[in-house]
Amino acid sequence: MQLRYNYRAYPDAAQCRALAKAFGCARVVWNDCLRDRKQAHAAGLPFVKSAELSRLRITQAKRTEERAWLAEVSAVVLQQSLRDLDTAYKNFFDSLSGKRQGRRVGPPRYKSKKDTRQSIRLNANAFSLQDDGTVYVAKVGHLKVKWSRRLPTAPTSLTVTKDSCGRYYLSFVVDTEPDIFPELETDTGIDLGLSAFAFLSNGRKINSPRFLRRAEKKLKRLGRELSRKVKGSKNRAKARIKVARQHARVTDRRRDFHHKASTQIIRDNQAVYVEDLAVAGLGRTWLAKSVHDAGWSAFVAMLEYKAVKHGRTFAKVDRAFPSSQVCSVCGFRDGPKPLRIREWACGECGAVHERDHNAARNVLFEGRRIVAAGRAETQNASWSAGKTKTKVPAQRVEAGSLREGRTTQSRIFGLQARKHVKNETRFGTGR
Repeated sequence: MQLRYNYRAYPDAAQCRALAKAFGCARVVWNDCLRDRKQAHAAGLPFVKSAELSRLRITQAKRTEERAWLAEVSAVVLQQSLRDLDTAYKNFFDSLSGKRQGRRVGPPRYKSKKDTRQSIRLNANAFSLQDDGTVYVAKVGHLKVKWSRRLPTAPTSLTVTKDSCGRYYLSFVVDTEPDIFPELETDTGIDLGLSAFAFLSNGRKINSPRFLRRAEKKLKRLGRELSRKVKGSKNRAKARIKVARQHARVTDRRRDFHHKASTQIIRDNQAVYVEDLAVAGLGRTWLAKSVHDAGWSAFVAMLEYKAVKHGRTFAKVDRAFPSSQVCSVCGFRDGPKPLRIREWACGECGAVHERDHNAARNVLFEGRRIVAAGRAETQNASWSAGKTKTKVPAQRVEAGSLREGRTTQSRIFGLQARKHVKNETRFGTGR
């Protein structure tokens, strides 16, 4: 299976300038190629092939006076930018034809140097891991990296990213073996909520940290300071970075909480069932801020790929299932109830239920029924000795490039020797 490992990088001033140049060149190639395809579509011409765009917008453009500076960065950066554009178009066409599941994907858009996130992607020909702990990037230099953990195998691709508050990250895609946990007899249903982040069918409650709400007072103060700065001034740029850093802290804390909670649930249960919530719809209601603060989608995605990674069963219960209306003792459907009702008694058997606990138990029963009927979207209901080949949602937006037959590199800092295996799932994150 493929996993993604992220590490913080600390480039010096010269390396920051080189990376900024690489970001800009990749953005220009993307925009030039996208413009050619849009103009061809408007004129009724056939879809411009990647080979033609590579010849015109990369090879020949380097020989012109207007684009001569494209030769100052690695050619791999430019080629990967064109490949990313091809991937964006493929996702768009597959979404139109119905081949791609999930929400509709829009057509590619132009990139701006003012975007909050800048990135470049490299294959194994343009970077290498050094014995001294640095990562060499072509025409950038040896980047200092904070190795928080070891890479299990040699990486197949690298994405260098600069976020909105000026932090640099290296994202490695590696092929690794699934880490199967010992089998257990327990399973659980999860009811996600706002008053409590999650309620498990065994009675355990996970309180909601509400990271955004806790940081809201400071964010408002920083926002007022930002609004008073003159547009285009250096003080406004400094104030904007302060706001971005505070938002980044909220995001990092929420992600850390999600990882710890999801890992604990996967470690303690052989099967996990969760309700498929309409998060996009709830994000347009008066509960929008609390819904986004909870981050349900990211949490469920972590449960899904960690189930694949550790040999657990995972299933989603349809959002139309009335988990809050059915008595978990006798199965009597007692009708819809407003959110203010947190405890109710069954009209048939008289059992008194706590709303969230009852919903979690119903999710558990429905999940068991789905798995027994064989209709579950479980990545590994029996693991099948590693033969399951279900795609897992990516944790990042960029794609990784594969190099078939690549062996594990030796004597490289950050690598831990493990058996190299072929791709079994699409993408996860290495946590």
